[in-house]
Amino acid sequence: MSRLGKKPLVIPEKTEVSFSGGVVSVRGPLGVITRDVRPEVGVVVADGKVTLSLLKNNLEGRALWGTYASHIKNMITGVNKGFEKKLIIEGIGYKAEVKGNEIILNIGFSHPVKIKIPEGVKVVSEKGNMTFSGINKETVSSFAATVRSQKEPEPYKGKGIRYDKEVIRRKQGKKTA
Repeated sequence: MSRLGKKPLVIPEKTEVSFSGGVVSVRGPLGVITRDVRPEVGVVVADGKVTLSLLKNNLEGRALWGTYASHIKNMITGVNKGFEKKLIIEGIGYKAEVKGNEIILNIGFSHPVKIKIPEGVKVVSEKGNMTFSGINKETVSSFAATVRSQKEPEPYKGKGIRYDKEVIRRKQGKKTA
């Protein structure tokens, strides 16, 4: 039994949740998000609450029950508050700039790295910092992880791209005799 799936999700005011044809749609002040729901999980929207139920009691259905509860909770949060990820660029000469719908990274390679910004993600680049924001948690987090993977922080000098609150364990360099 899923602890998350059993709890009803409260729908805040100025937010509409609808379920029809296997698709959950959440509309709020910041936008609209839709997601397909597998037939193992049932969704009922009534009295300002979203309740999920298990329709097929098999291994896959039990796994998806709590997962969809979490997805719908993130959708409701996204259309009301939005999500944000921050990255910090450390290193001499390392920088990032946003041009149109691309991020251009100068991160120690012989060429600039260009990454296309996905639909629904807003990127702000300041000196040494990048902020990704949007209503879809998956898209924002996935894109931030893609940018971070271009130059992960190394443990000796700490150069690279890291998350805002991420702590890099530093290693001791070579010892001289």
